[in-house]
Amino acid sequence: MTRLQELNKKTIINKMTEQFGYKNKLQTPKLEKVVINIGVGESLTQPGQLEKIINNLAIISGQKPIINKAKQSIAGFKIREGDKVGVSVTLRGRKMYDFIDRLVSITLPRIRDFRGISQNSFDKQGNYTLGIKEHTVFPEIPYDTVEFTHGLQISITTSAKTKEEGKALLTYFGFPFGKEK
Repeated sequence: MTRLQELNKKTIINKMTEQFGYKNKLQTPKLEKVVINIGVGESLTQPGQLEKIINNLAIISGQKPIINKAKQSIAGFKIREGDKVGVSVTLRGRKMYDFIDRLVSITLPRIRDFRGISQNSFDKQGNYTLGIKEHTVFPEIPYDTVEFTHGLQISITTSAKTKEEGKALLTYFGFPFGKEK
C-alpha cells in the first residue's frame, strides 16, 4: 500500500465523512483514475519526435502509452482520418497513487514561478484537469538528453458528485491550490 493510500484510508475518509456528513464511509469520494495526454500535432512533420514523446510519457507514467488516432478528417488542421494526433496513458490503483504522490510532492514545486494550481479547473462532477507546459519538470526526465520540450495534460477523475467534494478530496491529498482571483 502506498503512502497516499494509507493516508486516504486512515484520515481522508474520516475528514470527508465529517465535513460533508455522509451516513456511510463508502459514500466518500475517491480517486478513480488519472489520464495523462500529450497532443502530437506539430511533431508529425519531424521524424523521430513521436517516438521520443512516447518514451518520455512511458518514463513519466511507468507504463506504455497508447497512440490516439484522428476519428475524422479536419481540413483546417490538415488532419486526415487515421493520423496520429495524441499519446495517452490511463493510470489506476497503485501506479495512480504513486504518480499523484510524485506530482504533488516533487513535480509541481519544480515548476518555475509556481504559486499554486488553479481552483477553476474542476468540472461539475468534481474531476480536475491540469496542464503542464514543459515535461522537463518531472525528475525522471534527464535534462541533458532533452532535444525539445512539450506540454502534457493530466486529468484526475474522482467519484465526487460536486466541485466542492472534488476540491476537498484533492486538498486532503495535498494538492497546492493557489488563491482565488
